[in-house]
Amino acid sequence: MHAVHRAVPPVLLACLLLAGCSPDSIGGLAESGSPQAGPSATSASGGPSGRSIAVGAGPQEHYTVQQQPAAGSCHYRYEKGEPLEDPKCTPGAISPAVTQSNLKSTICRTGGYTSTIRPSTYVTGKEKQLNAASYSYTGRMGDAEYDHLISLQLGGDPNDYRNLWVEPADPGHKKGSGVNNKKDPVETKLHTAVCKGTVTLAAAQRAIVTDWTTALSSLHLA
Repeated sequence: MHAVHRAVPPVLLACLLLAGCSPDSIGGLAESGSPQAGPSATSASGGPSGRSIAVGAGPQEHYTVQQQPAAGSCHYRYEKGEPLEDPKCTPGAISPAVTQSNLKSTICRTGGYTSTIRPSTYVTGKEKQLNAASYSYTGRMGDAEYDHLISLQLGGDPNDYRNLWVEPADPGHKKGSGVNNKKDPVETKLHTAVCKGTVTLAAAQRAIVTDWTTALSSLHLA
């Protein structure tokens, strides 16, 4: 009985001949029209269900507008009325520039570390509009925060699409009164705990991507 030889797809053949990669690596190619995957490195901290948190590109001298998930492909979750991100669209991403060993020279230093790495409003303004379409957000843009899931003060990546989402206003928020989300003070308390050494950076990052509404209680900080 003769063996059946299947034709090798052109993309796979090129990969094998030019890059020396294995057939399994083809599965990692991003689909056309989808946001491109970031660096393959992952942090040691586990995300929801034990998944590792992706590592982004980190601070850049010049940021560019990042492609966002397809319009209508992301869906908010709600816990006690509070809006949460879609973990498939916004799983979080950390910055390789912030580690447990350099906290004193990065997020815990005095002098405003986060202001030195934050993308310009020109970039984030365009991304916010695109991400609002991703989440089918139709509320007032001025009342929604274009939020880092893992905040910059917790070592979140500054401009990775996986770490940014249009966060709607909290329940009872007065329309037109601007951004005022309950997630912000949670981030600040976690930052304080990390800088005091009460919790590790990885633990704080893992707690915030799992569920920001329970992040403090899960670490016994509430």
